[in-house]
Amino acid sequence: MLEPPIRGFTGADVPSDSIYNQCIRCGLCLPSCPTYLETLTETSGPRGRISLIKAVGEGHLDLLSPGFVHQMSECLDCRACEAVCPSGVQYGQLVETARTQISRAQAPRSKAFLYFFRNLGAMRAVAGLLRFYQRSGMQALVRASGILRLFGLSEIEAMAPQISSRFFLPADQRFDTARAQVTAFMHAGCIMSVAFADVNDATIRMLRRSGCNVVVPSGQGCCGAITVHAGEMEQGRQLAKRNIEAFEKSGADVYVINAAGCGSTLKEYAEMFAADPQWAPRAKSFSAKVRDITELLDELGIPKPTRSTDRVVTYQEPCHLAHAQRISAAPRRLLAQIPGLRLVEMHESSVCCGSAGIYNLTQPEMAQRLQSRKIENVGATGAEVVVTANPGCELQLRAGLRSNGNSVECKHIVTILDEAYES
Repeated sequence: MLEPPIRGFTGADVPSDSIYNQCIRCGLCLPSCPTYLETLTETSGPRGRISLIKAVGEGHLDLLSPGFVHQMSECLDCRACEAVCPSGVQYGQLVETARTQISRAQAPRSKAFLYFFRNLGAMRAVAGLLRFYQRSGMQALVRASGILRLFGLSEIEAMAPQISSRFFLPADQRFDTARAQVTAFMHAGCIMSVAFADVNDATIRMLRRSGCNVVVPSGQGCCGAITVHAGEMEQGRQLAKRNIEAFEKSGADVYVINAAGCGSTLKEYAEMFAADPQWAPRAKSFSAKVRDITELLDELGIPKPTRSTDRVVTYQEPCHLAHAQRISAAPRRLLAQIPGLRLVEMHESSVCCGSAGIYNLTQPEMAQRLQSRKIENVGATGAEVVVTANPGCELQLRAGLRSNGNSVECKHIVTILDEAYES
């Protein structure tokens, strides 16, 4: 028996008609949209997707129609359209609440992966097993056996992050420095803590060099970005409350993040709790104090680097740093201070690489197309190193470079900055 169509949006977290009616259909967003650039299809661009959201909101289209569900899923939520929209349409709010409406209306589906973002202990346990697989020789044996290709798991296995030799666990650490100007709460992160522990260490060193005391409270947790993007808004709020409370108890002046995707969500807690009179003021105060690491280092100033380098680098702009947070100049200003480093600008540096959280798992075909586009642009620069500021981008770039046999290194910007100092 066919289910009756679902017309309109219901309950909490509804795409706002005041937002989608702001769209004047000028089309200036289209050249900035990665999926539109690949397909040149109206519905695969922001203008088309806004029209679909409006059609559902006004009762003209079924919420669970295949085309609508597909387009809400195919969107990267990269927010490039927001950065160029002359009407200031908050597209991210539309697509994230639309996904929430779809998730709520669909028959229960397994989203077991979200458990690991609620329970970081479980994530670390799995990461420990993955580290054993990677370092024991088992990975090489499994790859050589052909079993991954047999079960169609080669690409997924190749995208797994290289797990750090030790994890960076938030355990109420404190790192003081002389003449501190600011006390910074450092967000340890999920993937960052198990696969980029060295970046977290470098972040602490850079903050101390720039005059910050650093605290890493144990009460923090996942920022909620993956959960919100998956259409589980209420779960995202539960994760957000934990970080707000941890920051309030810490006494820190700023909340620092070295993962652009996480930083975007942390800065939008105020929007997530706008309808909650109890949490709204706390979330607003919290979001106002969130700083991306490049944003804070640029604001405070870094000491003169003591090491010179003779490398050509190019910068890949993470979507949620360039578009959602509108931070583009600060990373370039920081890189320009490293003696001997030559920055070559990349064509389409701010077009999404196809990572977008878990997009490369949920939309592998489009993710691969965008990855190939990005790797081609990296190669055209002649750079020896591609620098980025988000772990998902770094994993996507590394996988693309490796599969193309490209010798270009990929590094987090904090790592590059840290390497410019003797100690």
